[in-house]
Amino acid sequence: MSETLDIDRIDQIIDQHNCDASSLIQVLLEIQSEFNWLPKVALERISERLKVPLTRIQHIATFYKAFSLVPKGRHKIHICMGTACHVRGAPRVLDTVQNLTGIHPGETDLDLKFSLETVNCLGCCALGPVMEVDGKTHGKMSPALTADVLRNYE
Repeated sequence: MSETLDIDRIDQIIDQHNCDASSLIQVLLEIQSEFNWLPKVALERISERLKVPLTRIQHIATFYKAFSLVPKGRHKIHICMGTACHVRGAPRVLDTVQNLTGIHPGETDLDLKFSLETVNCLGCCALGPVMEVDGKTHGKMSPALTADVLRNYE
């Protein structure tokens, strides 16, 4: 997507909120959803259009875990490392994901296909170990099942 189209889409999102500075977080969330990250050009445009200092926008974008200032993969993988999942084999599931994708927690692969994160709990302890991909929960995971699940996201 060209930079001109990016600016046009960013402007559309801002316009939907009537250029209201009180909508800053919602604007950031929608741009994050659209592009899978917050490009610098987007932050600069938001600052200009909402009349909010760029430093304030950057502070908010780095404070909240929902925002990313680097490109994220199309598929977001979360591995639960909470106690119940950990004792049932979550470290082996994590190792399998790392081996298959070539990335570690907090990283995105070069093809922007996968981003990997570990989390403390996904709230479904009875299904441990649990892996979530794009919000879909996969329970009672094993290394073999992990490979099967990831193949569905090629």
